[in-house]
Amino acid sequence: MTRLPRRLVLLAVAALTTTACATGSTASTTAELVRYAAVGSAATASNDPHGGLGNESDALRFALLYDVLTVAGPDGTTAPRLATAWEPDSTLTRWTITLRTDATFADGRKVRAADALFSLRRMQSKAAENYGRMAMFDLDASRALDESTVELRTRSPFAAVPEALQSATFVVPEGTSDFSSPPPGSGPYRMTGGDPANAALERNDAWWGPKPPTKRIEIRAVADPQARADAVRSGQADVAGSVSPTAAAQAESAGVQVLRRPAVTTYPVVMRLDQAPFDKPEVREAVKLATDRKQLTDTVFGAYGKVGNDLLTPGDPTSPRLPERNRDLDRARALMAQAGYAGGTSVTLHTTTAYPGMDSTATLLSAQLAEIGLKVAVQVDPPESFWTKTYAQAGFYVSYLGGIGFLDVSRIALRAASPTNETAWKNPSWERDLDAALAEPDAAKRAGALGALQTAVRDEGGYLVWGVGDGLDLARAGVSGLPTGPGFARLFIDQVRITA
Repeated sequence: MTRLPRRLVLLAVAALTTTACATGSTASTTAELVRYAAVGSAATASNDPHGGLGNESDALRFALLYDVLTVAGPDGTTAPRLATAWEPDSTLTRWTITLRTDATFADGRKVRAADALFSLRRMQSKAAENYGRMAMFDLDASRALDESTVELRTRSPFAAVPEALQSATFVVPEGTSDFSSPPPGSGPYRMTGGDPANAALERNDAWWGPKPPTKRIEIRAVADPQARADAVRSGQADVAGSVSPTAAAQAESAGVQVLRRPAVTTYPVVMRLDQAPFDKPEVREAVKLATDRKQLTDTVFGAYGKVGNDLLTPGDPTSPRLPERNRDLDRARALMAQAGYAGGTSVTLHTTTAYPGMDSTATLLSAQLAEIGLKVAVQVDPPESFWTKTYAQAGFYVSYLGGIGFLDVSRIALRAASPTNETAWKNPSWERDLDAALAEPDAAKRAGALGALQTAVRDEGGYLVWGVGDGLDLARAGVSGLPTGPGFARLFIDQVRITA
């Protein structure tokens, strides 16, 4: 994400104020409108739902404009959306996906299987931007069987197809090539004004789903987390996404709602296995043992976090329960000596200010690691370049995960050929075991196998996951219906309302 200069932050807040003045401020009027200040930068806002989803403001808008195939249900299992049923053959390589027959695009055209397949293929063609979201599918061999049925092929036996189709599979009409403005969607809202960074959406009364209670939703991209929080506290916005723990605590004391998305925010510290000194497993283990996890958690997440145990996706249903890793400086120093660094060594730890707490994570960890001879220089990189020049390239940096599940993380970051293999984790036997786990039709056995794979990454890999925090959103009094699930589940705000 990009932090806006102060001048642009003020302009963004002013835009929210202008909207409030234009639409009125009485309870009866605002009940028809929800104003959402979301994480995002105007400079990178997009109308293309199939590329990268770097701006949360874009992703929220897409989830209102377009239908997706499946979503995560409240119990963590896959629930239907545009797809109503999915059935594999005996080989788990050929899946029959049945679509709704009552969905229509905003221009009146019926949503067909050909539209869904076109959209999946377009996502695959943009793999470099969306981290290979469709990598598990052989979409050239897939086909539309009729108006409402897709035969979806996978490259190998794959039992997790319903999960792989969750949430970000935005469907547009077949043949769409112009994304300079939003193409027609079949979602619960239509875009009626503004631009990608300042969008106005009106309820789509022809949507097949439950009628959205709010007539109009406005989504603003505001990069600065304090500006988002201030917008709600001052009455210039109704909802602010992803604010800092400090802002949340201040808001609670002022009577503003704090919505907690449990255990979805982590700032993993990345140690690349192909760059010294982290190419030695003893050094990686020493870093994990030297970290004061409670101090970091208390400082960065406050009352909204808990100590981490180096598991990348602790909120995933398949995450294993393991004994906590405790601080052991004597053991850490011995490991450093064993690795040939008895006299210590110097490293640079990169971080940024894109999300609240990333910079303080680096500063505090630097002081902790000094106790085992690691002389850590902290470098705060600009948000404008961090995700393109530091992320997945630097040897030692503070990363970010926002609650996506292990299935996504394994695809994005843990295969040798993953598009953002940020730790340079290359383990052929681990990948074979992953493929075997994903081909296991028994859900309980699959979960156990995935848990073992996560344990291996925890113990041998290059991630320090020192703590996990709640995702924190603010809302004015009377706002309800906002989702609190992890990852993409939080995008589906079509049932938000203001009743005050």
